[in-house]
Amino acid sequence: MSERIYLLPLWLRMWHWTNALLIITLTVTGMSLHFAAPGRFLVEFSLAARIHDIAGIALACAYSFYFIMNIFTGNGLQYFPRSPVIAGCIKQAKYYMWGIFKGDPHPYAVTKEIKFNPLQALLYWIIMYMVLPVVIITGLIYFFPSVAPDKLFGMDGLLPVAFLHFASSSAIFLFLIGHIYLATTGEKPTSMIKMMVTGWHEHSEHH
Repeated sequence: MSERIYLLPLWLRMWHWTNALLIITLTVTGMSLHFAAPGRFLVEFSLAARIHDIAGIALACAYSFYFIMNIFTGNGLQYFPRSPVIAGCIKQAKYYMWGIFKGDPHPYAVTKEIKFNPLQALLYWIIMYMVLPVVIITGLIYFFPSVAPDKLFGMDGLLPVAFLHFASSSAIFLFLIGHIYLATTGEKPTSMIKMMVTGWHEHSEHH
């Protein structure tokens, strides 16, 4: 026997896949721009620059939509970890590190009211409300360099912006890798991916 919960509305699923496609596009073109050399690039430099600019503006628009919808639908409350945060994160981390490989049940059941375990909620909050905005803001400053200060901390104003953009983008890339892996840790390897397509979360009664 299994139970089904309609967990993810259409707007959230559409944003998720749009966001994923844009981040992958930005990652590939960003790496091409940073590490381009004669005969060694993922995407030709000038083409990568154009695609990166377009995808960056699209990401900013998609994030604005996501941010506004989180406020009006109340979905944003899901990203605030429930207490006790530290103990809950440790408990969930132990499950990810070895409990899952022993067949232990999930320490936190998914409900319509609480979609994320404490570790997910904390990590998603940091990524979605701190790191991704830095990526977008620094990217927009690069797109409109006239808004950057001439000097910052005694350096050219764009240098700290470049560092923040690279560091935050790298954090998003590492998160993406972990996110893809954790997406396979449902009841079946495809369960969570299927949920992000249909919106329905399914789990057996013993979970």
